[in-house]
Amino acid sequence: MNTLVKNQKLAASVRAAAPVKNFVKKPLMLVLAGVALSAAAAPSFATNWWSTTPQNVQGPTTIEVRSKGALGNGVHDDTAAFQAAINALPASGGTVHVSAGHYMIDATKTIKMRSHTRLLMDNGATLEVIPNSAERYRMIQLWKVTDVRIVGGNLVGDRAKHKGSTGEWGFGIYMAGATNTVVKAVKVSNFWGDGIWIGGAGSTRTHDLVRSENVTVISVASSNNRRQGLSIGPAQHVYVVNSAFGNSNGAKPEAGIDIEPQTQGPANAIRLEHNTFSGSRGNGIEMHDNISDVTITRNTITKNYGFGVYGSSSPSITMTANSMTQNGLAAVAVSGKSHDWSITGNTLKYNSTRYSSPTSTGGSLARDLQIGTGTYAISVSNNVYSNAKYNTYTH
Repeated sequence: MNTLVKNQKLAASVRAAAPVKNFVKKPLMLVLAGVALSAAAAPSFATNWWSTTPQNVQGPTTIEVRSKGALGNGVHDDTAAFQAAINALPASGGTVHVSAGHYMIDATKTIKMRSHTRLLMDNGATLEVIPNSAERYRMIQLWKVTDVRIVGGNLVGDRAKHKGSTGEWGFGIYMAGATNTVVKAVKVSNFWGDGIWIGGAGSTRTHDLVRSENVTVISVASSNNRRQGLSIGPAQHVYVVNSAFGNSNGAKPEAGIDIEPQTQGPANAIRLEHNTFSGSRGNGIEMHDNISDVTITRNTITKNYGFGVYGSSSPSITMTANSMTQNGLAAVAVSGKSHDWSITGNTLKYNSTRYSSPTSTGGSLARDLQIGTGTYAISVSNNVYSNAKYNTYTH
């Protein structure tokens, strides 16, 4: 439809995508509204693949990072001490404990997690990237590991002090081919690229793809990152719950969460539940092709400059019981060759604030919902709109 095409051009941030080798070309931010968590908790659903109480499978050994030379004084490079503590754990794994302090990390060297390990950070523990000029860096890396937990603490990037001007791949937490992993109660902010990246190692083109699988992100706050709060590449069974993503800005597409595996490999079975997406320069949630079975439920998506949810040639999407208000463009935009969407029981009100008052009622359906002409099998019912006459609209 014409309105959708017009708004897509205005929201250029929803379009740009980097080649697979450069990962996804976008940023994101989170603003978590106070979530209480314990070291590994959430409600269990016996018949479902997702759970808010993933099992802890680390060994009993605990090593304090300061015992390996970390100072946590905001000056000393503590990277080697973190790696030494992780490497000192037995093959059965265990916990590296990080007490309160300000730990400076050389993200160009990377903290490399091992299987069966937990990085347990006090709430008063901050890990900050030592400013660098690199286009790419990873503060914490999970590469082809299993049963890893990252819990608590604050991860802070170098965007305000970065010494270079190119690139958008400076990540807080980077997962590639990781299995049975949990990120919980972590605050992630100010990274040169994404707060968190969940994707694959290798590629379907080279027949060596290992996707990340069974990943839980719970009670996380990711904010003021340049590209995305969270990007999802080749992965399956990814559960993001009770988290906040906001104020992504600086490198397109600037979304809260971007699901864009491209040709590296597929992404499927992704559930986004009870999260907040707000204040990003791009879209609250952005999705592209090579994905399927994505559920977006009970989220609050508000005051993003782009669309609340944008899908470009994205199949098999379920959206239900979400509150989507006061976004700069429509609450939901379904475009390209997207198909098999279900959009039911959502509140889609006061959107397109670039053109309409954020508190006024009325307007056309396109203010809140836009469905492109190339899409098919899009089911719409029982939603609430800015103009009440559309509340009975079905598609």
